[in-house]
Amino acid sequence: MDYEELTNTLSRERELEMSTAFPVLMRKVYLWMTLALVITGFTAYYVANNETVLSAIYTNQILFWGLIIAELGLVIGLSAAINRLSLSVATLMFVLYSLINGATMSFIFYVYAKSSITNVFLITAGTFAAMALFGYFTKTDLSSMGKILMMALIGVIIASIVNIFTKSEGLSIILNYVGVLVFVGLTAYDTQKIKQMMLMAPDAGEGSQKIALLGALSLYLDFINLFLYLLRIFGSRRD
Repeated sequence: MDYEELTNTLSRERELEMSTAFPVLMRKVYLWMTLALVITGFTAYYVANNETVLSAIYTNQILFWGLIIAELGLVIGLSAAINRLSLSVATLMFVLYSLINGATMSFIFYVYAKSSITNVFLITAGTFAAMALFGYFTKTDLSSMGKILMMALIGVIIASIVNIFTKSEGLSIILNYVGVLVFVGLTAYDTQKIKQMMLMAPDAGEGSQKIALLGALSLYLDFINLFLYLLRIFGSRRD
């Protein structure tokens, strides 16, 4: 076999590995995302029905802000150090983040009716699925839209911080609707970006799986934030 034949053979083998790796990695993205959502949901429900734990979180400012800081630290640490972490450690950090996020989200069961939470969750799941399918199958490059959405998200965060002090009801309503639009768009954008990264993955080894884990984290955050904004709009408060 001459050099050219050898090169062509190796190239075909590489393409086969990549085509085989893609569906495996995409399944892992959605498997990890779903697992994280289940962990968050069960944790939130457990904490909401445990008055001792719920009271400890929301009456102890040090504990509450400690959990918030831990969440931020885990997301930043996981994103920044993914190349230096093993897959098992990265997965553990993702699971831990899901647990803590569930604990801090437990207030929704105290504020909103359970039937309302269920209805909004179903609305979120349907909206998320539709936008994920759009992002996956569209031929349009969404990268420019992604930049606009990220700037809009920064604006929403800044405005939300300001509104903590101004307590404007009108601004809150506007931010809720803008937040929904931002995360609807980010779901499509992130899905397309993840698909492109998974298509470029040379194999389904640990390095590629860590990238898939970060993709799962992005979609998880999109889902959670979309759910919370929709809950503020459509959620019915407990009597």
